[in-house]
Amino acid sequence: MARRKGIKALLLNWRVLLLIIFLVGSLAAIAANGLTYGIDIGGGVALIAKPEKPVSGDTVNGIITSLQNRLNTFGVKDITIESQRDPETGESLIVVKVANITLDEAKQIKNLIESQGVLYMEFNGVIFATGADVTVHSSDWGLNPRDCSTCWYVGFQLSGKAQDNFKKVASGKTGWPVDIFLDPPTNSLLVVSSRVYQELQNPADFNGKAGTQAPTLLERIEKAFNITVVEYNNQTAEEIIANATNLGKKSIIIADLPESLYNQVKDALLQAGSKIRVSYFTPQPNEDMRDFVKRILNLYGPYTLKFDPAQGNSDRLQLSGSAATKEEALQEAKRIYSVLRSGSLAVKLHVISEEYISPTLGAGFKKQAGIAGIGALIAVLLIVYYHYRRWKIAIPVASTSLFEVTIILGIAALIRWNLDLPSIAGIIAAIGTGVDQQIVITDELLGGSPSGKVARRMGLIKRMARAFFVILASATTTIVAMSFLLMYFVGTLKGFAFTTILGVLIGVLVTRPAYAEIAKHLLSLD
Repeated sequence: MARRKGIKALLLNWRVLLLIIFLVGSLAAIAANGLTYGIDIGGGVALIAKPEKPVSGDTVNGIITSLQNRLNTFGVKDITIESQRDPETGESLIVVKVANITLDEAKQIKNLIESQGVLYMEFNGVIFATGADVTVHSSDWGLNPRDCSTCWYVGFQLSGKAQDNFKKVASGKTGWPVDIFLDPPTNSLLVVSSRVYQELQNPADFNGKAGTQAPTLLERIEKAFNITVVEYNNQTAEEIIANATNLGKKSIIIADLPESLYNQVKDALLQAGSKIRVSYFTPQPNEDMRDFVKRILNLYGPYTLKFDPAQGNSDRLQLSGSAATKEEALQEAKRIYSVLRSGSLAVKLHVISEEYISPTLGAGFKKQAGIAGIGALIAVLLIVYYHYRRWKIAIPVASTSLFEVTIILGIAALIRWNLDLPSIAGIIAAIGTGVDQQIVITDELLGGSPSGKVARRMGLIKRMARAFFVILASATTTIVAMSFLLMYFVGTLKGFAFTTILGVLIGVLVTRPAYAEIAKHLLSLD
């Protein structure tokens, strides 16, 4: 009876309860989001691109924004883009990492980075300007308080030819939508769910004040970019490919449909040796259909035409809108400014380094990392048992390390941190420091003797205070050292620093206090 009460009291202890809550939350996060892996585990490509001439920091930031926009529209996941300095020349470099892709997709991404990328301005299904026709001045954007406190604007200038084209297609159509696209999926076949198909024809979301007078977005993209949209009605992968082939399409986009269909189309294209590319889009959490459609097409806007371009001769135009707050309005203006600028990159990029790791090889690394982790836990279990000769100490120490790893992985899944080999090395390092600290706690509980029982209460409090002082001092030095690595080092070692700091924090705040309570309970039962 006393033993049962003791277990109940232990489970109701707030330190143990905190550990249980973190464990349950971590398992739920892993189950819901899954783990994401870096290119050295999940497979992928790492590319280093160099501008063709020296550029400023602002220009590098603009290039990174443009590349992010382009790669997002490519339909790939787990993209990391960073800037680095060449240690020898001091020139800026752009490092692009994309995980979980095939070799063919890696080649396409390389081409995408080295290509100029084109911005299109479309009206009523007619492309009246491209990025080459648009000039954006760095100071011509921001808030527009004359219209309202949360209104924004972005000014730009069209070339003479584009200005004439705009007047021809938009004359007398005030209130109609003006669409801006950056690298839209031209000459593609879109196979979409019924709700996406309906959204593409929704005048309330994409026709501005013109309503049903203007053609739908579905009609505009087909006329301007030869994008054919098909509602999915249980077509097979072979039927979809045959349709795309007959229409002469260069790519297929599967949107808001089961991923298994995408895999079937992808496999069938590979088996047939077809050059048609396939990509897959699915709505993100809390993403509405309007934003989802815009992401598929890489559409910005649509914006409403507020004046008749046939009246007046000014070649300076302005996009404007409003947001809920001033901060959101500024963000939107900056985003549109970046999009307009990205139509013509400040400099051309050349890929100077390329490293590809196949998903198969990455799966091998993942298996080896898993075996290394299990081996580390078994080694901890055996060494601790050898030292104390008591399973009641060895098993809780190893279990606490396992709990710590689970919580680290749970938080990584929650924030979608890419787990690469340095990250896993950081987790193993955190296990090592955690075991050291648990041994300190255990030794203090035993009064310095492996065979002793828990010391008297006053002595125990002093010993535990001393143990946690040592633990906090050790954790602080580790966190400070790793923080410099995390903040100032741009590269894969950031993963090592992040998981090490995370493991130390979880240990100090969650697992170490819980282990002390569990160890006190188990040793007091002897």
